[in-house]
Amino acid sequence: MVTFQETIEKIKDIISTKKTEGRVYDKDVASTLGIPQATFATMKKRGTIPYKEIMEFCAQKKISINWLFFGQSAAMLLEETEKFFRVRYFANIRASAGGGAEIFDESYESITLDETVMRNMVGMGNTDLEAIHINGESMEPTLQDGSIVFVDRTQTDIEKDGIFIAATTAGLFVKRIRQRADGMVELISDNRNYSPEILAPEEVSIVGKVVGNIESL
Repeated sequence: MVTFQETIEKIKDIISTKKTEGRVYDKDVASTLGIPQATFATMKKRGTIPYKEIMEFCAQKKISINWLFFGQSAAMLLEETEKFFRVRYFANIRASAGGGAEIFDESYESITLDETVMRNMVGMGNTDLEAIHINGESMEPTLQDGSIVFVDRTQTDIEKDGIFIAATTAGLFVKRIRQRADGMVELISDNRNYSPEILAPEEVSIVGKVVGNIESL
């Protein structure tokens, strides 16, 4: 896998094709990725690659993230399916950790990620995942406002502990979910400042389980 500096140099090359004059500096990369310069400098010193921001950058520019990290084309990866994950990244969808949010639609970018990258973020399990943003603070400290979460749609059993994406009449929510003895469904926040929301079972549809996340900066 490439180093932090090698990754940044590739991003500089991409930026330079759009820049009319002068060199591309680290501050230009930080600005393009939406990272404060001081934070970017710290990440560079530590060699910490900003996966979340690079993932968004690749989706916006329609660039293969595997090319960026490994120099691999999508065609190469398709020949070795056991070595990659394909993630449907819904860049415009927000699941709310507070109030309601948009429902899933068909507008997504298909991102191919090397197994090593994905294992670092989601661990073992299903390789057919979807990625969306979350808004709000009600799932902190577990999930930060603005983070990207990876969703496994094959896991919808709320009897198993975990955090789920739920589609409700008010929109999408990311919560812990429990069905009460009276049949009502509780949407539970990790932030104790937020009270559980109680809904009738017909008002809740489980989209899938959150199996990993990339925290916002």
